[in-house]
Amino acid sequence: MNAMALLEISGLRKDFGGLRAVSDLSFELRNGEILGLIGPNGAGKTTVFNLITGFNPPTEGQILLEGQSLIGLRPYAIVKKGIARTFQIVKPFRNLSVLENVTLATFLHEPSRSRAETKAMVTLRRVALAEKHAVSASDLTLGEQKRLEIARALATDPKILFLDEPMGGLNPTEVEGACALVQRIRQDGVTVILVEHHMKAIMAVSDRVIVLNYGVKIADGAPHDVVRNQDVISAYLGGQGP
Repeated sequence: MNAMALLEISGLRKDFGGLRAVSDLSFELRNGEILGLIGPNGAGKTTVFNLITGFNPPTEGQILLEGQSLIGLRPYAIVKKGIARTFQIVKPFRNLSVLENVTLATFLHEPSRSRAETKAMVTLRRVALAEKHAVSASDLTLGEQKRLEIARALATDPKILFLDEPMGGLNPTEVEGACALVQRIRQDGVTVILVEHHMKAIMAVSDRVIVLNYGVKIADGAPHDVVRNQDVISAYLGGQGP
């Protein structure tokens, strides 16, 4: 394995009956990197997240975190090893307060309630939600719920944070704030991989971009190179090149 790789994916495949959702996918994620994972609807992006985070078992392939296999581990065990994720559809505990939502995640590493709450407040400050700590999660705006979802993931002390469409449904000002938050998270020492359909945002925030089409990797490189790739242009424009 490349000594620089924090996460190594090799030969990853996922079949659902007769449908091959991911086909022979290999890539490395380096420590401190922001990696964008893009592709048309149905390209297999969320399936890749589900495979790496233990929600679906791969049909074939290997997933190594710091050289150790994650294959066969339950999602909870993978979180304990340092991989946290958000979901495309936010899933807060709607009847609990913002602070209680994040405190529950903090209990993964901190059994003391008082210390867990203190740590949860620090995490809420990181995502600019501290002033909403007593508010019920159900009363937050969509943008705030997205930040709460990120805070719950950060509260588990991840080495790698998987973000599934963190900017979906947000207005331009909120998208700008989400980009700044992703960059701050990386500055705090967390490696980030994100799926996002907001192309301008993902190209601005990512160090590197991988493009999937029908489960196959068709490009992997710097954002400015990927947007000029003819295979990528064809995938997004339905085969109609420029």
